[in-house]
Order: sequence, then structure tokens, then C-alpha cells
Amino acid sequence: MVLFKGEEMDILVLGPGCINCETLEKRVRSAVHELNIKADIFKMSNINTIAQFGVMRTPALVVNDKVLFSGKVPTVEELKVYLSKGVNS
Repeated sequence: MVLFKGEEMDILVLGPGCINCETLEKRVRSAVHELNIKADIFKMSNINTIAQFGVMRTPALVVNDKVLFSGKVPTVEELKVYLSKGVNS
């Protein structure tokens, strides 16, 4: 069940631009597309912005201003679960 269907999600991929960060961004875009959810997806690499979220390990995923995870690169299927739960998990 997609809790945000019909609502727009703000998604941030936080990371300095390493291969893991790029991979996470691609997988997030795939998951959003497969779930058919409306989302604004941004990649943030500014260390000050990353620090404002309290993230110590990248990459990290932020949905609607809530950090869902950091320091890992989930599969597209795992990301679909995270996004389906949204910030209400």
C-alpha cells in the first residue's frame, strides 16, 4: 500500500557524489517510477546540508524531511518498501 499516492513526496538523496550515492539516486528514481508516486527528487552533496540532517554516513535518504536511512544502498525492491511506508513507519 502506497500511503503517499496522490500526494507529492519531497525526496532528498544525501551524499558527496560517490558511486554509492549515484547508485542510490538511480534506484530511488526507479522505485518512484515503479510505484507511480509523485515526487520531487533532489541530490544534495553540500556537507553542511547533509550535517543539518544529522547524517554521519552517506548515502542517506530523506523523505519529507525525515531521514529514513543512512550508510547503505538498498535494492529497488527495498526502496519501494521504504517509500510505500513513507514517513509514517
